[in-house]
Parts: sequence; C-alpha cells; structure tokens
Amino acid sequence: MHVDQKCSLNRTHQKENTLADSQQLRSTDGNIVVQTCPLCFAVGVNEFFEDWRTYLQCSRCRLVFVPPRDHVSHSGEKLHYDRHENSPHDDAYRNFLSRMFDPMQERLASGGWGLDFGAGPGPTLSKMFAEAGHTMQMFDPFYAPNHSVFLQQYDFITATEVFEHLRRPRYELERLWRCLRPGGILGLMTKRVLDQDAFSTWHYKQDPTHICFAAEQTFEWLAELWNAELIVAGDDVVLLQKST
Repeated sequence: MHVDQKCSLNRTHQKENTLADSQQLRSTDGNIVVQTCPLCFAVGVNEFFEDWRTYLQCSRCRLVFVPPRDHVSHSGEKLHYDRHENSPHDDAYRNFLSRMFDPMQERLASGGWGLDFGAGPGPTLSKMFAEAGHTMQMFDPFYAPNHSVFLQQYDFITATEVFEHLRRPRYELERLWRCLRPGGILGLMTKRVLDQDAFSTWHYKQDPTHICFAAEQTFEWLAELWNAELIVAGDDVVLLQKST
C-alpha cells in the first residue's frame, strides 16, 4: 500500500512564484522589454515563423512558443475544449492513448499510484490505468480542478496532449516533477517540432490553443536539468524517469 507524502509547501510556493515571474523581463516602468523562454528562461529568443500569430524559438532549449499577446483567452480556451468528444467508450481514442499507455505500463510495477494531468472533459487514460490495477488521481484546470492532488506523490504521472497548451510550461512541469517519487516516471505526449519547413505546413500549429511546441532537444534539456533518464518512446511520446 502506498502512503501519500505531502510536498514541501513553503519551499515550493516560493519557487513557483519565482518561476511564474521569470518569463518576461520588465523595465522599471513595468513595460516588457525582453521576451524570455517560458521553459528555460533564456533571453536568446528568435522569431521562428509567422502566420496569423508569431512563433518564437529559444536558442538554448529549442522550444517554439507563441508569445502571450497571441494567446487565446481562458474563456475561449475552455469553449474550444468543450467541443471535444473524447470518451472512454471510444475504441479509436483508447488506441490513440495506447501510445502513452503501453510504454508506461510496461515500466510500472503492479498497483502503482498515478496522476493523469490534463484529463480533459472525457477522462480515459486514467480509466485505462485503473483497469490495469493502478490507483489514479486526475487533474484538469477546467474539468477537474482538484489542487489537492499536488500535495501527494506518485509512481507515475501522465500528460497526454497537454504540453502544447501550457502557458507556463516550466511552472507546470516543475510542479509535476516535484510530485514524483524517486524512480517515478513522467510521461509527456505531444507532437514535436522538426524544422521551419515542416512547421510552415504543420496542422498542429493551427489549433489556437496550441502555444508551446517541443523539439527533441527540448526534452534533452529537461532531462539534463532534472538529472533524469530520457526515454523517447515514440514520435510523440517521451518518458522522463527520476533518479532513485
């Protein structure tokens, strides 16, 4: 039986505020003068592509991201998600999620304790893991905003088709990483940036709620930051395993 362990709230609260405030550099009058990378906070950011909005790329971690001025509103974001028709009864959707489920499941001990982050309006992956004998928690900022899940620790955490929606990726990913037990695994499923030519015709960027696009080098940077093992489990799935 797993005993839930609380995260260190005082220490992490201060760190979270620092992460949240470090995404943009401001002059003394409060105006933004430099756009920094929302993942690694580097100031070496260059224009990558432009269509109906601007895309910037970090020269350090290779993240491609949409600056805040081009983000859809929170209400518009939820309206977009409300149109999703994902269901645990949809075999095609289960097959899609198996790209995350299969490589994660084969690395887990039986009876694990897991969190599905960004479960959406039709939570399915958590049900698949529960059917396999794991105890699951869920979080979604719109549909399951239970912040108490971040007071626990887990053997594994999944975030499928979530990374690309993150306004503050460093804050969110650090929060998840702190809630992993030693040896735990964070699974991220998101399509990856290849190059500018592929990006120019990429359907993935047409979704107005997609604002954060990782390259493989982005996950290599994260693995180095966390001293984690990086497992590239597919074209759109990576697993990051915490050291013991």
